[in-house]
Amino acid sequence: MDIRVGCGYDVHALAEGLQLVLCGVNVPHTKGCVAHSDGDVAIHAICDALLGALALGDIGKLFPDSDAKYKGIDSRLLLKEVVELIASEGYAISNIDCTIAMQRPKLRPYIDTMRHTLSEVVGIDASRISIKATTTEHLGFEGREEGVSANAVTLLIKG
Repeated sequence: MDIRVGCGYDVHALAEGLQLVLCGVNVPHTKGCVAHSDGDVAIHAICDALLGALALGDIGKLFPDSDAKYKGIDSRLLLKEVVELIASEGYAISNIDCTIAMQRPKLRPYIDTMRHTLSEVVGIDASRISIKATTTEHLGFEGREEGVSANAVTLLIKG
């Protein structure tokens, strides 16, 4: 059996008046991610984990921020394209585990919706998708509410 593990990491600055999108879900907040796309830091980390598992580069290689067609794009569309690329290589996603670090808002009320949203995009059961949230106890850029980061790990199995 051919098994591959990938990890991904992404960071975005936060700014007032922008929409906060995490795992394809609009999260009410006064700040949102500064980005070329919709700034979904969690989906970006997941994309990098999937791509990294097969040594296919990263999200910036596939969807460069220098390309106007990705301006403001819904990151779920980027993830869908990455999943199709993974499938074309003969692999299936076994599971996804993602941790989002930001001080506010509390994300617990949105996590189940995030898991189900991702499940629909990637085509695996929500029970195989873990989304966790953490604060940094007011430490670092996340703790000062200057930005948000996400880490993701995924396991791929050759079908």
